[in-house]
Amino acid sequence: MSYSVSEQGALAHGFKQRHITMLSIAGIIGAGLFIGSGHAIATAGPAAILAYLMAGALVILVMRMLGEMAVASPDTGSFSTYADRAIGSWAGFTIGWLYWWFWVLVIPLEAIAAAAVLNTWFPSVEIWIFAFSITALLTITNLFSVGKYGEFEFWFAMLKVIAILAFISLGTVALFGWLPGREVSGLSVLMTQNGGFMPNGFGAVIGALLTTMFSFIGTEAVTIAAAESKDPARNIAKATRSVIWRICLFYLASIFVIISIVSWNDPLLPTQGSYQRVLEILNIPHAKFLIDTVVLVAVSSCLNSSIYISSRMIFSLSKRGDAPAFISKTTRKGVPAFAVIASTFIGLLIIALNFFAPSAVFSFLLASTGAIALLVYLVIAICQLRMRYKLEQSKAPIVLKMWMFPLLTWLVIGFITAALTTMVILPELRNEVSATALLTLFTISLGLLNQKRRRAIPQPLWLPRPNSD
Repeated sequence: MSYSVSEQGALAHGFKQRHITMLSIAGIIGAGLFIGSGHAIATAGPAAILAYLMAGALVILVMRMLGEMAVASPDTGSFSTYADRAIGSWAGFTIGWLYWWFWVLVIPLEAIAAAAVLNTWFPSVEIWIFAFSITALLTITNLFSVGKYGEFEFWFAMLKVIAILAFISLGTVALFGWLPGREVSGLSVLMTQNGGFMPNGFGAVIGALLTTMFSFIGTEAVTIAAAESKDPARNIAKATRSVIWRICLFYLASIFVIISIVSWNDPLLPTQGSYQRVLEILNIPHAKFLIDTVVLVAVSSCLNSSIYISSRMIFSLSKRGDAPAFISKTTRKGVPAFAVIASTFIGLLIIALNFFAPSAVFSFLLASTGAIALLVYLVIAICQLRMRYKLEQSKAPIVLKMWMFPLLTWLVIGFITAALTTMVILPELRNEVSATALLTLFTISLGLLNQKRRRAIPQPLWLPRPNSD
């Protein structure tokens, strides 16, 4: 079907199959894996792999639940739209704006990280100039067409996949003792030294969970991107089914290699990053330059994705009357230009705050996103629980089913609730959870006011409908 997008405000179906495939494989892998994993290991010791295992298992289950809903009803708003239908318009409003806010905060984080790398190569140029420039450049690519964004991300993701596979292969060769003159202790030795496998107790593992969740969030964005492809249901199902091996290979295998080679209390681990420290221990020439190059690609990719994801979420909110109406307008190429510009403008404003305002301001804004990932996953589980019952009542076929329903759904809800409770109890995480809670309560109040304002006719709890943007 052909769309006159300037009239209908419809998104173009410009993603190709290879774009969606590569986006689902490595689209959101950023500095969290290459650098942030070092902080997780320094906090929890070798037991950090348990935090990645728990986070990975949670993501796999959440993606299965989201996949069940998204295959039946693909939508650019994804779980925000499903929350609107399953819980209420205030819920869709709340989780949509929180998710948008999370990715808007990712824009300055990734821009500053990329700028810091470039500054080490070109120290005469200030970091803030690089940060503004790279954000502006990637914003322009997002304004051309979704196909251009998909092409950029295809090659970004390809480079990340190659780098991770090379790292895992090199680490494996070293652990088997096949690298001449480069002996490593191995996991069996490291697990018995410096306090053993869990030197700081299980509480530290839970503490590391927040860091690991930050690395995983974005996996669900493939359901947003797939809505702009020609066969969204098929692409979503394929991406959902592949999430298990992706997490096992890229995350768990990487962390296993790291904790097998680097001692958890290595003072350079949290500052230099886990990947770089491994290469240095293995005496790989130009380790810092190699990792800096990979990190630059990774953070540029995540910056590109954060602009895309935040723009599509606020576009969906606008289409549902939860954001200003002009944001839902699109160009003739099906690009929500106002949504892209609005999201990037806020991101640039936060970059400016980071460099020119007191550091406490940026720290508070960053803390407000601390538990949003878990809230998003909690909402997805609740939506799937309610939608599944309604779908079964409608007798419609369920193409992609959640495993062991409703047992695993309730298990996910219980785990997330327990994790949030634990984070409130732990002093080092309390501020982040409290900041997220305050932001959530404020957004819920706005959502309830907006719900009264809309006074819309209530929609059916959930019925599958034709593909929509």
